Amino acid sequence: MTEINPEAINPDAVLQLNQVTVRRGEKYLLRDLDWTVELDERWAILGPNGAGKTTLLQIAATSLYPSSGTVHILGERLGAVNVFELRPRIGFASAALAQRIPGNELVIDVVVSAGYSVIGRWREAYGRLDVRRAGRLLERFGVGELGERSYGTLSEGERKRVQIARALMADPEMLLLDEPAAGMDLGGREDLVARLSRMAADADAPATVLVTHHVEEIPTGFTHVLLLRDGGVVASGLTHDVLTPENLSATFGLPLSVRSEAGRWFARAE
Repeated sequence: MTEINPEAINPDAVLQLNQVTVRRGEKYLLRDLDWTVELDERWAILGPNGAGKTTLLQIAATSLYPSSGTVHILGERLGAVNVFELRPRIGFASAALAQRIPGNELVIDVVVSAGYSVIGRWREAYGRLDVRRAGRLLERFGVGELGERSYGTLSEGERKRVQIARALMADPEMLLLDEPAAGMDLGGREDLVARLSRMAADADAPATVLVTHHVEEIPTGFTHVLLLRDGGVVASGLTHDVLTPENLSATFGLPLSVRSEAGRWFARAE
């Protein structure tokens, strides 16, 4: 990995990438990417399919190493830290992780087992406080009544909510959500966005990064946006500075108009 000046490391950052490149053969998934997430920030990452959004989140989750560049996560340098000690400090909800959850697992166990960084309950004995916390998190995301259901019987929207509750179980310092509203109907999406907005407004909530394809899925209270295309940064910064017609059009490759209303964002083709 490339060395960087220690003075360039932001002490307030929970995540800092410097000149990060991910290459597979001749294809670049990310190229020379610089990005910093600080303690009190809530970020949305947008871009078309193949832009590098999920790759970037996998790096932040310590499940993927860059081909070059440096990555600091929660004050530790990726490649010079035991990631198994670092991962419990990161809440991560993604489709790839969800595929590993056994279908016959009780929902309450799906959540509570995250406190021990395992998927699938074996012989662990969980205390009443752990179970209560898991139940409160399920209630927080509108699925408190599903605790005794098997995970495999849930709808896609219900599974997404359970995954977010699981990601928060260990009280993480950074929360990573990969397309949390994907597969939801309109009502489910709007309810989830409202719940994520309330979480974003909580000063004690972890720094949060949310990947989405749609500006309509950005909760109110999300402070920053990163726009990606072809593995590179189109724009990055405060939400109202980044979500412009020019930036979104360059990101998605067609003329787009954009407007905001009561803290929510909406885009359509010109």
